[in-house]
Amino acid sequence: MATITVSDSNFSTEVLGADKPVLVDFWADWCGPCKMIAPALEEISEELADQVTIAKVDIMANTNTATEFGVQSIPFLVLFKDGKPVAQKLGAAPKGALKGWIESVL
Repeated sequence: MATITVSDSNFSTEVLGADKPVLVDFWADWCGPCKMIAPALEEISEELADQVTIAKVDIMANTNTATEFGVQSIPFLVLFKDGKPVAQKLGAAPKGALKGWIESVL
């Protein structure tokens, strides 16, 4: 399963109401580190498809959601379980580190 795009209008349904954990990648088009981790997140979304959904929220187009979760720097990853944020990671990291972090929180 590829990453999904989430917006202010469907965040509560796609993330908070999801039946499995959701990793939200808060990003922006102008963010170099965000672009660096995007391919790794796509691969991880395929590899861990049965365990977690990976969603992307463009902070420039979805300011309400970004503000609600206190996003001040990006990339900012937040893992939600049962509609609640349970872990967060700020900044870019190699694929192995990202996947290991996700698996340790799941």
